[in-house]
Amino acid sequence: MSPSHSGKGKESGTARVLGSGASGVAELLVFHPVDTVAKRLMSNKAKVSFSTLNSIIFRDHATASAGRKFLSLFPGLGYAAGYKISQRIYKFGGQPWFNDILTRNYKDQFTSTFGERKGKMMMQATAGSLTGIGEVVLLPLDALKIKRQVNPEAFRGRGVLRIFMEEGTTLYRGWGWTMARNAPGSFALFGASAVTKEYVLGVTDYSKATWTQNFIASIAGAVASITIAAPLDTVKTRIQNANFEQKVPGLTVVKDLIRNEGPTAFFKGLTPKILVVGPKLVFSYTLAQSLIPFFGKYV
Repeated sequence: MSPSHSGKGKESGTARVLGSGASGVAELLVFHPVDTVAKRLMSNKAKVSFSTLNSIIFRDHATASAGRKFLSLFPGLGYAAGYKISQRIYKFGGQPWFNDILTRNYKDQFTSTFGERKGKMMMQATAGSLTGIGEVVLLPLDALKIKRQVNPEAFRGRGVLRIFMEEGTTLYRGWGWTMARNAPGSFALFGASAVTKEYVLGVTDYSKATWTQNFIASIAGAVASITIAAPLDTVKTRIQNANFEQKVPGLTVVKDLIRNEGPTAFFKGLTPKILVVGPKLVFSYTLAQSLIPFFGKYV
């Protein structure tokens, strides 16, 4: 899965960027509404019941027609596009790149510590964790996307460039919590996927896994990742969805959440994310795997 630097071919760097980027666009259009629902549930501080779900999810459009309700789930699509496409390109190329570095330089250490089979899986998981930590560079786009989804009043009619000029480093608010979430989350994603392929499906060469094998491994990895990262993801989301001028420490968010909503509030929005995570990952992964060799014929 690592990008090739040898020009044309299905593994060329350009083909990988185009293929993974296109898969990110398609994934965004299909799954952005579900992400909006999850973010609004995580940001809601009142008690959630069946009678209040409509107003929590659709907000000002709670009494609108079905069509307008659906369109209201696409706030911040421009920011989401920039974030999702960049994220997919980074994830599809980043984790294998980190894995290649670990294999070249630290394979003996991993093998001697965990054994050959487990060492290979640990390198996959560790490479995923490193990729997740580095993903913090995309945080401003993620922050703007979340604000548009759950707190559009924070923009007050300002455009993207003006926001970047005026807010500066505040767009990186919650970076520590983001890294704390991504490190174990990405470790679990790639680690659980590798364990599933190795022990459950009997796949030793991960690059030769079939579509069905990738489907099963992706579900296992993604469910493990989202569940482990859910508490920190909720804290990160609440830090990011506040108005720009409000600086709310993460520990304050944690204390208020436990005091006012109870420990189970850390897992708000988890169910819709888990319900969609299998199809979402299979969709983006399969599409990327199809588009990369297609673009490889021309670039």
